[in-house]
Amino acid sequence: MNDAPTIRPEPPDQPDVMRLIQALDAQMAAVCPPESNHLLDIEALSDPAVTFLVVRDGDDLVGCGALKRDPGGWGEIKRMYETDIHNTEALALYRGAGFVECEPFGDHRADPLSVFVEKRVII
Repeated sequence: MNDAPTIRPEPPDQPDVMRLIQALDAQMAAVCPPESNHLLDIEALSDPAVTFLVVRDGDDLVGCGALKRDPGGWGEIKRMYETDIHNTEALALYRGAGFVECEPFGDHRADPLSVFVEKRVII
């Protein structure tokens, strides 16, 4: 019987995680100019206001993501496939999970290559 993949907090500065992040950086750089990429680096992902999660299938790293908490009471999902206009699969994933398009938030500005989505939750 195969175990289900696990999702748990882990440090982002592990070699396999850093390779995955570098691959995402390269993919995003290929489709968007630097001013349209809103990526957090390893140092920012290690900030106490960020919860960095890793998905593993056994010992194999298969995904990651982060939640950046803002003192204003909202959080931003980071380091999953970002929501740019070219990434229709990511947008479909977010929309299927109940996210809706919204205006730029936080320190983000309107960008013709970015799509901003939100999902309100009460905790």
